Amino acid sequence: MGEERDGGVNGLIDGMPVFVKELIAGGVAGGFAKTVVAPLERVKILFQTRRAEFHSLGLLGSFSKIAKTEGVLGFYRGNGASVARIVPYAALHYMAYEEYRRWIILGFPDFGRGPVLDLVAGSFAGGTAVLFTYPLDLVRTKLAYQVVESSKIAVQRHAQKDIFYNGIRDCFSKIYKEAGMRGLYRGVAPSLYGIFPYAGLKFYFYEEMKRHVPEDHKKDITVKLVCGSVAGLLGQTFTYPLDVVRRQMQVQRLIISDSSPMKGTVESLVTIARTQGWKQLFSGLSINYLKVVPSVAIGFTVYDVVKASLRVPLRDEGVASEQRHSQPSSLPSSPSLSQTQQ
Repeated sequence: MGEERDGGVNGLIDGMPVFVKELIAGGVAGGFAKTVVAPLERVKILFQTRRAEFHSLGLLGSFSKIAKTEGVLGFYRGNGASVARIVPYAALHYMAYEEYRRWIILGFPDFGRGPVLDLVAGSFAGGTAVLFTYPLDLVRTKLAYQVVESSKIAVQRHAQKDIFYNGIRDCFSKIYKEAGMRGLYRGVAPSLYGIFPYAGLKFYFYEEMKRHVPEDHKKDITVKLVCGSVAGLLGQTFTYPLDVVRRQMQVQRLIISDSSPMKGTVESLVTIARTQGWKQLFSGLSINYLKVVPSVAIGFTVYDVVKASLRVPLRDEGVASEQRHSQPSSLPSSPSLSQTQQ
């Protein structure tokens, strides 16, 4: 019975298309990593959006305030929406990157296979993932923005002053009733402006650093984690101001009157720098550094483990196989790509 069960599982895995395996691996990696760093993500969003309340407290003070007023579960406020978003986002991001990369290599053989390829494929993959999952990110931010005080009276007073959301479904419903689909994509412009360079730069730095790693260490998972973490930090630093703008645009309806005009991306960027100071454009960046390193490390590790368990072929071996199948049998097959970057 055990052998039959194993054979059935193996047959199911072997019958899966590669892109489905990449979707599964990316989704599992994204959900697991996001949950681990959820407390830091919550505090970062509060730093970005509730400047007066939390900046004076600092990192430890903010953790203490959340613990006292909301308990342990307060650190995971909005994490349900975050995981619901990150699973399809990470799945699409990883899979789209692999597919865009294969498509570019097969469709434009003269493009080359250096870090620029990863910059382009990563950028388009990031944009694709954002467009499909942005409403979940908006809901996550609005839920994380809410700070519920300990007493019921305080909760009622807070609810009267600001829009109050009771979970993911309620948040979706109220946003859609207020502004329709346009409301669900409020702040998507800076997200796209940010994700294109961030996702592209992350893959670019990752592959560029791997170029300087000795050949016999390139498959070492520790090397991948270190390169990925540094690449994430560099990419995040360059694009972080757009993330701050996105967060403030997402919660704008909660902190201003309905008669106030809604600002666009560039105007919001200038307004934040002028009224709150340029340092606010990097508010929460130190927390993001603390979050990015374990997040990227865990994400890469889980992604590699799940891909290995699903027997996903090495990236360029798969491309080489597609190239051989696409060539006429009378022509010699193309040289193996397994010696190029993986």
